[in-house]
Amino acid sequence: MHVIVGITGGIAAYKATGIIRLLTEAGHSVKVLPTQNALRFIGATTLEALSHNSVDPDLYTDVEGVKHVQLGQEADLVIVAPASASFLARYAAGIADDLLGNTLLVTKAPVIVAPAMHTEMWQHAATKASVKTLEARGVKILQPETGRLTGEDSGVGRLPEAETIVNFALASMGDQDLAGMKFVVTAGGTREQIDPVRFLGNYSSGKQGIAVALEAQRRGATVTLVAANIDSVSTELINVIHVKSAKELSAALDSVYRTTDVLVMAAAVADFSISDSYETKIKKSKVGDTLSLQLVANEDILRGITSQVAQNKIKLLTVGFAAETVSTDEELESLALKKLADKDCDVILANNVSNGQVFGSDLNDALIFSTTGPKVKASGTKSEVARELINVIVDLLKK
Repeated sequence: MHVIVGITGGIAAYKATGIIRLLTEAGHSVKVLPTQNALRFIGATTLEALSHNSVDPDLYTDVEGVKHVQLGQEADLVIVAPASASFLARYAAGIADDLLGNTLLVTKAPVIVAPAMHTEMWQHAATKASVKTLEARGVKILQPETGRLTGEDSGVGRLPEAETIVNFALASMGDQDLAGMKFVVTAGGTREQIDPVRFLGNYSSGKQGIAVALEAQRRGATVTLVAANIDSVSTELINVIHVKSAKELSAALDSVYRTTDVLVMAAAVADFSISDSYETKIKKSKVGDTLSLQLVANEDILRGITSQVAQNKIKLLTVGFAAETVSTDEELESLALKKLADKDCDVILANNVSNGQVFGSDLNDALIFSTTGPKVKASGTKSEVARELINVIVDLLKK
């Protein structure tokens, strides 16, 4: 896909590098069109290195190719981020005195605009009027977030993170092959209390589960994310249930899984909890140099749900995750297929977490198995792996 990334003059221009990187890593061709003011904040060399394309200095070079027309006609998607108050006003008025402005008046591709400015500017009547005009013309405006702004002040006007912008933009383009479907996705890692300040936990960041939830939502599904100890969840996800322990996660799922179509268990759920957690902080001065804790097995949440699904003939597609420490793909495949059978689920995604791999990373390398389809190897960013997993789910839903 040919994507134009427009950058306007604002301190948040540096965040455009993340947008460019995510798009190129996903295999899209990216052409960056910075305004002259944008180049005051970020250099053309950086933009060229990330996009693998040259950055045109202005409208008046290589005029024989009528480049603004060619760029506008070839574009499949246009993202402008950050979009300043000045840009919004000029775009709404149809002013085209630079390469970005001219290209926007030529293109028929979807246009996504992510404004970023101080709160007072965002709330000004002139800016509101510009936004209203652009939305009436079909331009999709990604609302700014609330947070720390330039200087010491905070408020609405902060540019969303790169992944949020890219997912929002791609959602305007993607297939709606999950329209009408309901998904429940778990993400993160549960924690089992030892005492009020300590817990048993794991290294799961929740990034892969969130990527799956975003991909399902992008393709039209209504998604509920059950987030286990995740501090920051994308603002795109509307339905979020926060939990801490395996017991809380089980209770949350029990309230929603019977009315959903697909359950994706991406969360790392603790296998054990403390039989009797301490009500007050454990003092080393009292217990000495050794401490014994009695662990008891937690319920197998996914297996319990698949049992209920089979027993009550509930129509629910279930997806399990298997994080294993192995030496070869053959070992990983063997363990994944065993877990697919033991859990009695429809799909299993397995990855090798040896030597600290995957946890906390933006990349993943996984094998996906289903009860009826071929093995699928998925690697790359966690968004790319999520896309492959959703493709497998879509194929199963069609059967």
